Amino acid sequence: MKKHIIAMGLMAAASVSGIAQAADYAIDTKGAHASINFKVDHLGYSFIKGRFNTFDGTFSYDPQNLSASKVKVNVDTTSLDSNHAERDKHLRSADFIDAGKFSTATFTSTKVEPKGNGEMTIFGELSLHGQTKPIAIDAQFIGEGEDPWGGYRAGFTGTTRIEFKDFGIQVMGSSSYADIELHVEGIRQ
Repeated sequence: MKKHIIAMGLMAAASVSGIAQAADYAIDTKGAHASINFKVDHLGYSFIKGRFNTFDGTFSYDPQNLSASKVKVNVDTTSLDSNHAERDKHLRSADFIDAGKFSTATFTSTKVEPKGNGEMTIFGELSLHGQTKPIAIDAQFIGEGEDPWGGYRAGFTGTTRIEFKDFGIQVMGSSSYADIELHVEGIRQ
């Protein structure tokens, strides 16, 4: 009983003093505090930017053992939005991501490799367009702490490049890849 009380006291002290602990988080998409953005080369002259409006996911984060962290994200590919209805219709078509047939893309981490100073590489499997391939996301821890609503949050950014041919997506002109930019804020569960 005494050991239990001491352990609870240490946990409470760590919580009050702001020492981060291992925890599970739900990505805050309801509050629009997360985004999955893309940038695609357009004819070699400029870039088209867009996002996926509908997605969800979870992550576990342990600042004391970063390599034990995990990420799982589900993306509704029919929510692709480049701010141009006709182009979006074409990008969602069988000519490109075929969202009617492959309406969900998923990312599941397999390993997190710490690089120091809050930076890390998140390795995982991306399932897109009916194919699953390994990708690596360069990520950075932004911060964590209590929010004004009584919750606790942690935030990260990340970038990766997806080559269309790797997922059987048609290459059109100079657009052979998409650069993905991630902003993730999670609420501790």
